[in-house]
Amino acid sequence: MAATSRANQESDVEYAGKAAGPCVLVLFGAAGDLTKRKLIPALFNLVRAKLLPESLAVMGVSVDDLSVEDFRNQVSEFLPAAAGGTEDLQWFRQRLFYERGDFADPNTFSKLQERLGKLDLEYHSEGNYLFYMATAPRFFGQIVQQLGKAGLAVQDKRCWRRVVIEKPFGHDLESAKALNREIKSVLQENQIYRIDHYLGKETVQNIMVFRFDNAIFEPIWNRRYIDHVQITNAETVGVERRGGYFDTAGTLRDMVPNHVMQLLTLTAMESPVSFQADAVRNEQAKVLHSLLHLNSEDVLQRSVRGQYGEGMLGGERVPGYRSESGVAPESRTETFVAMKLNIDNWRWAGVPFYLRTGKRLAQRHTEIAIQFKRMPFELFRNAPFHKLHTNTLVIQIQPVEGISLSFGAKIPGPLLRVGSVDMSFEYSKYFGADAYTGYEVLLYDCMIGDATLFQRADMVEAGWSVVDPVLDVWRALPPRKFPNYASGTWGPAEADQLMELDDRQWRKIEP
Repeated sequence: MAATSRANQESDVEYAGKAAGPCVLVLFGAAGDLTKRKLIPALFNLVRAKLLPESLAVMGVSVDDLSVEDFRNQVSEFLPAAAGGTEDLQWFRQRLFYERGDFADPNTFSKLQERLGKLDLEYHSEGNYLFYMATAPRFFGQIVQQLGKAGLAVQDKRCWRRVVIEKPFGHDLESAKALNREIKSVLQENQIYRIDHYLGKETVQNIMVFRFDNAIFEPIWNRRYIDHVQITNAETVGVERRGGYFDTAGTLRDMVPNHVMQLLTLTAMESPVSFQADAVRNEQAKVLHSLLHLNSEDVLQRSVRGQYGEGMLGGERVPGYRSESGVAPESRTETFVAMKLNIDNWRWAGVPFYLRTGKRLAQRHTEIAIQFKRMPFELFRNAPFHKLHTNTLVIQIQPVEGISLSFGAKIPGPLLRVGSVDMSFEYSKYFGADAYTGYEVLLYDCMIGDATLFQRADMVEAGWSVVDPVLDVWRALPPRKFPNYASGTWGPAEADQLMELDDRQWRKIEP
């Protein structure tokens, strides 16, 4: 989170510890899974943290036939049991409203405009509206167009209007460009908040603090000292109830242009001149534009795809991908991706970035591992039991958020023996544990107008431009053998071979 915010696009306002300003939050897709599991609990956490304004109202919009009371009761079911009967819950419930409507029907937006006007008068929200699209991607452009026709997207010095768009933002480069054109025909760029919930995680935000506020690390954060970087995003779950969507998307589209690229850019970016939104995003965009695109031959040599079969996970047998609900019996959709990318700039020339992400893997784990180079002279190579080791800095993002650094140390005893030790900390143990969803900081930043943690149009398109050549080759050359890894493993053997070709290996992730 940046140290200052942009309010009404006019002046910088300090907001540390301050409640956001007056507004109405409109949740399109209010009866959906994202709203229930993530957005509502995140909003309630902000209520308890006293970071929401007194002049707040929340308007849910969905096709489900619900009354206001039905919606309020539904919301309460997804809040912690300890919230029942508290003043915070009563305050929150009183500010929840609901409007049934079809996103394709202009009457829905006419009624919404009328309801918002009444809420402005009742809650003194001053005409500030935050529209959140917790809907299927096919509705993104349609809703924005309807907001424009209803006059709900117009802002001036007296009020602001902002739109939050969930991923996926397009399904390839051309569709991302088309969606950008469609929404920017109605909205200005500073009204668009392309959200990636990964950036709401404390450890992800701490990458910038860790790099740019600690003098001991920044001087060695370059090609002279770093051998390579590994980014791992592993999930134990399958496609769950998203089989129909996922089978048309796949892991490459679903994870790499957004989540994985965000982690890569924060790891590799240069220091911004400030923590203002565009200063940070300018540096992230430079990294994306510096990524070397893969040609057809590169795709074959530097990328791996996989699909999980049945296997054992958590002591239970789980089905293969092709047996999941909504998935075609002969599906060629990948559930695992590994890639080797290079950044063509002064800091990172010659330093490979290895990425892997997949479903039904051995553990739920996300991390960035910075592998430093070996010492040029192994002074203790002849010491008994000595093993060659390298220093590794690991930024853990989930399920445990923390940072660890491994280095060599003498093992106590009369003999000179060198062992590897870890110096680490976990956020929950050091700062205290809080049950956050990852959306709290992002919702708060949307309300105060801080776009630092959100993608600009050029960043989205640059991410897709890296992925598109891979999609093209994979489309032209169907996979030879799917499924090619068992559930509960770390993916196909080809992913290990990708590293072995460079005389490297994936970091072993312990339970």
